[in-house]
This record gives sequence, structure tokens and C-alpha cells, in this order.
Amino acid sequence: MDSQCYFNTGRMIAIMPDHEAIYKNEAEIYDALITKQPALQMLINEIRPYAGFDIVDVGAGTGRLTTVLAGDARSIVATDASQAMLGIAANKLAAAGHTNWRTIAADMRELPLEEKSADLIVAGWCICYLGSSNNPSWERDIEKVMRELGRVLRPGGTIIIFETMGTGFEQPNPPDFLLSYYSALTEKFGFSHKWIRLDYQFDSPEQAEQLTDFFFGEDMERADVLSDRAYVPECAGVWWLHT
Repeated sequence: MDSQCYFNTGRMIAIMPDHEAIYKNEAEIYDALITKQPALQMLINEIRPYAGFDIVDVGAGTGRLTTVLAGDARSIVATDASQAMLGIAANKLAAAGHTNWRTIAADMRELPLEEKSADLIVAGWCICYLGSSNNPSWERDIEKVMRELGRVLRPGGTIIIFETMGTGFEQPNPPDFLLSYYSALTEKFGFSHKWIRLDYQFDSPEQAEQLTDFFFGEDMERADVLSDRAYVPECAGVWWLHT
């Protein structure tokens, strides 16, 4: 997988920071960024009420979804390629007093999980790294991921996927290199889809500039996204499949 990603500002395509290195070495700063967006448990519950479910969070990172779902889940497993990210998730889960969880460092194309062991699988902003058309094997990799999710999911279960539809935009403006992957989710794999707003709300314009430059690159500022504001608009796509 290519660790270099590209950000579509609507004006130019620019090389973004190395996200693989960020996830490995700067997980705490990344966690500070994503905590500035709204929580998603209510939306997930609208798509599929999950109380009492066995849940798998694929590409869980620092626990953005894991930590808000754990309280009502029967059990929850957080998987991610980065042990550093999972360490932060584990600390947050333990601090909240949850005991129904475990973390596993794993490739989402080959999950070390039992067949038919989950009622709900969630994946937030992670499958896209394999689905980018900059990855020559993206179609094969996505097929592997979907097979794994289908293998782990119980009959009657649900898969919910979140991906970017454009950072710094009021309306969806997805990166060109993800369009084929997004089309495959609906046309090949049968997912339903909608988009939502997940704006970042920072403590100050200075914090907004610092954290967005860290993850998205300096073109956020050059594209006049910040404009001395403490928030940055964000559009996200939600795909779900009931089996």
C-alpha cells in the first residue's frame, strides 16, 4: 500500500503528509485531531441498533468508534495495523471502565477473527487506503477486505463504512482517486449510501491551523479553508450493508 496520499483541494492536487508514519509515530496528535469532530454512535444506532451486539471495529485507530460503542456492546474487538494507535484506544477504554473489549494488530485483508463472530462491523476512514486508485492492486485488495468482513459477520449482521467526502468543503467533493472504490461499494458490493457533515470544531483558529496542517498538509491554509476560523467543514460518506 502506498503511504503517500493526495489531497484534492478543488484547486490543485498536493502530496499529503505520510499517514502511515503519523499512525505509527504521532498517534496522540492524530487522536487530538479526530476528537474535534462529532461522535457517531447515534448515527450508527439509527442504521442498526447495536445494544448487546458483538462488534468488530476494523481500522479502529485510537478508538474513535470503539470507545463510543463499547458501552452498549456485548463485546467489541478493535483491529488496526498500528499497535501505537491501538495502545491509545486501549488506554481510553480502560480509563472508561470498560471490560468487554480487546485489541488486535492486524491487516484488514486477513483478520485473525473467527467466522461468524460479529453482529456489527464498523470501519472508519481506513479501507480507503487500500481503495485508492494510486494503489495498482486496489480492486483485488478491496475484494479481499470484503471477503473478510463477510466471513466474520454473522447472518443478519450489518457492515457500516465511513470514508471522506472532502475536507474543507460544505458539499461533497470526494477525492478523484477514491471514486472507483466508492462506486464499487454500491454497484458491486450492494451497499446503501448517504453523506453527512462532520465539521471539525477546534478550540481556536491557531489550533485549527496546527492540527489540520499536521494531517492534511499546508494546502488547507493555502486553499483559504481556515480563514481565521475555529472550525473546518468536513463531508463524510456512510455506506451500510445489511446481510
